Amino acid sequence: MTANKKVGKKVVLAYSGGLDTSVILKWLCNKGYDVICFVGDVGQKEDFDAVKKKAMNAGASKVYLVDLKEEFVTEYIFPAMRGDALYEGRYLLGTSLARPLLAKTQMEIAEREGAGYVSHGATGKGNDQVRFELTYYALNPEIKVIAPWRDPEFTSQFKGRSDLIKYADKYGIPVKATKAKPYSEDENLMHISHEAGILEDPAFRTPEHVFSRTASIDKSPNRETIIDIYFKDGTPTKLVDKSSKTTITKPLDLFMHLNKIGSENGIGRVDMVENRFVGIKSRGVYETPGATILWAAHRDLEGIAMDKEVMHIRDMLIPKFSELIYNGFWFSPEMDFLMNAFDKSQEAVDGKVSLSLYKGNVNTIGREAFTPLYNQKQSSMEEEGGFNAVDSKGFININAIRLKAHYIAMKGKLPYSWLKKGKI
Repeated sequence: MTANKKVGKKVVLAYSGGLDTSVILKWLCNKGYDVICFVGDVGQKEDFDAVKKKAMNAGASKVYLVDLKEEFVTEYIFPAMRGDALYEGRYLLGTSLARPLLAKTQMEIAEREGAGYVSHGATGKGNDQVRFELTYYALNPEIKVIAPWRDPEFTSQFKGRSDLIKYADKYGIPVKATKAKPYSEDENLMHISHEAGILEDPAFRTPEHVFSRTASIDKSPNRETIIDIYFKDGTPTKLVDKSSKTTITKPLDLFMHLNKIGSENGIGRVDMVENRFVGIKSRGVYETPGATILWAAHRDLEGIAMDKEVMHIRDMLIPKFSELIYNGFWFSPEMDFLMNAFDKSQEAVDGKVSLSLYKGNVNTIGREAFTPLYNQKQSSMEEEGGFNAVDSKGFININAIRLKAHYIAMKGKLPYSWLKKGKI
């Protein structure tokens, strides 16, 4: 959509249609910039036609609406899953994974339009400013960034929400001013997050009305949902929902169906206090139904299909991998290194995992690897199966050498509790 041609410096604004970015759009226009808005569809529930119209009415010269859902699933969610990304052991990184995709697309538009500036509406206390801007600079070191919430001129003019609303009213920008949701949300195909406002007290239990992606346990079905997920090289290739007799192979459709059945079964709620990159602790309440199921299935298949030492080394890398995603380093040399390592680790992760979904739980009820490292005869307690138990004696003796030497060297100095508090 195009309006009258502007002559000011071009800036591409990451635009959501909300109060902050709508005011920023008008503020940039009033400063003489030719503002091109970019709206990325990563699965948020939004009236995009209304968002485009609002941007044009507020002064944008163009509005790009780009459907990024398929790319989000195949190039961001699935790679994160192959590395079992989990920030601080709990957060599945829904917002963190969407930001580099949005920023990359914004940079592509800036390149196409010959814009020397990009802008966003992220606050100066949060993680998103870092995620957007590290991506900008990684893809074009010469780009100039306008971050209004760190600009003294902007922050002196807008002290808070009331100032933003007055400005919007002055220029006829429609505002959804409501106290119905006294907290902030970020939504995409992978998850929805709830934070700030009434949720800032970590002792305050999240009210049930906050949750919009997952059914409460008491309202979830009183029966199991049984599914099979097939993988090739660690990537989901097919979903069979035995409860509804549905088979899906397209990545986006597969992920959306997992979201649907996960939501119905109350799966994927997380309430945690996390460490932001900028050093502030914050509480986040997340709903991530489909990804919770997918991560569980993938991890289980690795147990039967991945080499032990490869798995253990990969597991040591998971916290770093997750931290890089969370902190905004998706486009970085260290991320390239890890992605290549993870891709190598997934070469034999081929198979099927059967899952039971019930009352907030994801339980694996069976798995089958097409290139298995699991040998049932070797594992069996009922037969030899090619493993000579006598060999274990030498194995134990070799591993005990170091422990024996340590005991001899430290005799009389060892603080072992059993030496001091024995009951014999």
